[in-house]
Amino acid sequence: MMLMSCFLYVLLSGGIAGAAGGSVVGGTVAKPHSRPYMASLQIDDHHTCGGVLVRKDYVLTAAHCKNCYRDLTVVLGAHNICKKEKSQQKIKVKKYQPHPKYTGKFDYDIMLLKLENNAKLDKYVGPIELPEMDENILANVSCAVAGWGQSGPKKPTSDVLKEATEKIQFSVECNHIWKENFTSHRMICTKITKGGGVCQGDSGGPLICNGHLRGITAYTAEGQCDNPKFPHVFTKLDFYLPWIKKEMQK
Repeated sequence: MMLMSCFLYVLLSGGIAGAAGGSVVGGTVAKPHSRPYMASLQIDDHHTCGGVLVRKDYVLTAAHCKNCYRDLTVVLGAHNICKKEKSQQKIKVKKYQPHPKYTGKFDYDIMLLKLENNAKLDKYVGPIELPEMDENILANVSCAVAGWGQSGPKKPTSDVLKEATEKIQFSVECNHIWKENFTSHRMICTKITKGGGVCQGDSGGPLICNGHLRGITAYTAEGQCDNPKFPHVFTKLDFYLPWIKKEMQK
């Protein structure tokens, strides 16, 4: 993994340049195992990022979730990540495949994890379908987010999977706030609602609109993930579909 990825990994813990990796602020506890595609990426049994199972042998996440010095373990089939649930499957990563244009900054922040062995698909573990090409998401559409991250600034990560709803925001508003860090055709902009939204620890988790996976949690305002003045940003999957499919075909 390139050295620059170490630089952005800091976003998960402390943050730089006013942005940080995204947990669910507020929100509600998800029905256990209602999202069988959810993955918890862990180091020494500690949650660091989210991810989504897109095939029995591949998990999709954010590129900045790769720690340059420690290997990740993918935990599937979990609801409470602090308990040894019989439904859980812990699988090591065989290969890290960040996007080739990822430099450790905000753009091209997407990565495929090739699992060391195939996940066993059952009622607790199952992949989510990738979106179709060029699906247009209109502003103010409500989308679901989920994760085990912090429930607010300076708060601990959640033991159980939580979920919330965010609304798609006009890209011009994200351009105004995030300036050169936001690229509309490769990113999706959302606004937090009273019901909650993503925060630190949710990076790599899903943005699901109208039942379809549309984005991967990228970044929020450092220490202000619950502030509606700062839009949340997700990596837009539509743009990356050719790359994703090519990598999984290898």
